[in-house]
Amino acid sequence: MAISVGDKLPDIKLVKATPEGPEAVQSSEYFAGKKVALFSVPGAYTPTCSAKHLPGFVEKAAELKAKGVDEIACTAVNDAFVLGAWNKDNGSDQIAMLADGNGDFAGAIGLDADFNGFGMGTRSQRYSMVVNDGVVEQLNVEAPGDFSVSSAEHMLGQL
Repeated sequence: MAISVGDKLPDIKLVKATPEGPEAVQSSEYFAGKKVALFSVPGAYTPTCSAKHLPGFVEKAAELKAKGVDEIACTAVNDAFVLGAWNKDNGSDQIAMLADGNGDFAGAIGLDADFNGFGMGTRSQRYSMVVNDGVVEQLNVEAPGDFSVSSAEHMLGQL
């Protein structure tokens, strides 16, 4: 069953990509005491993720923060090295990259997806959420193949 508005995020280990290298973080600690705009992509360097999803959050980072967001984070079922390189190539230091390499976070919130048909294994669905002190305030899950409700623009309208 997928996570819903009002639910607390599960406590799962993620790996944050930092300039010094991968840093293990517990989701309960990362999301505690702040408002986070979290978005998830099926994979770094994939077409929609690289052309639209990440660039939208980079472009709208200042506007999101002006509306009360403390941090913007991206998660994907990729390792921290890939997410770090993707952020360096296409992102911004305004976006924290939280690697969910084994898909544990995606599975725990019920937003994992079967991409075996594309040779990509189990990944995350495309979504965005506003998390306030570890609790989901807004949740925007895309239909397969779509990109609209998980965009930074859509989130701005919700804040």
